[in-house]
Amino acid sequence: MARIFDAVNAVANEIIKQKDYLTSLDKAIADGDHGINMARGFTNIQDKITTIENPTTKNVLAFMGHTMLSTVGGAAGPLYGTGMTAAAEACPENASMTPEVVYSLMTAAIEAIKKRGRSKQGDKTMLDVLIPVAECFSPENADGKSVNQCLDAALKAAKNGVIYTTTIPARKGKATYIGDASIGHEDPGAVSAMIMVKALADFLRR
Repeated sequence: MARIFDAVNAVANEIIKQKDYLTSLDKAIADGDHGINMARGFTNIQDKITTIENPTTKNVLAFMGHTMLSTVGGAAGPLYGTGMTAAAEACPENASMTPEVVYSLMTAAIEAIKKRGRSKQGDKTMLDVLIPVAECFSPENADGKSVNQCLDAALKAAKNGVIYTTTIPARKGKATYIGDASIGHEDPGAVSAMIMVKALADFLRR
């Protein structure tokens, strides 16, 4: 089970490393707390993750979701925490990470985030990355592929999703206050989602 801890730590380390960058993105269109909040959440995850008595994928996701919900403010904590919790609920006991399972977990997370944020793809949010990433693991796109091969496609989809957010105005969150002036700026939530996908892909390649 050390491998699942290592994977979470790899993602956490990258989010923490990119704290100032995420904060600068958020300052440009909102209140500038996204990087700070995300780093706080993942620092708390790192500090306590080894206390999980039965560290299955299901239990680790549940722990991460609870930690994000209880320690992270702003929009990011409730949205990511809700998504992780929903993924945990959808995760089979002792699940193997096949493309089919990843797609199921991501779909559950996305639907929960949509409901909690009352948002959809095209609103300039993390969903503009998460939805195209999930599609890379769908049955029609993942047939005959390994998780690593799907992650290669997912990373490209994530980068394209971030680029897409620069072409649209924000329709959710505090960035809506500046309206069309948010065009040309990357959405911080989309970027943090991309960072997590890249960190996981890099870890699995190693």
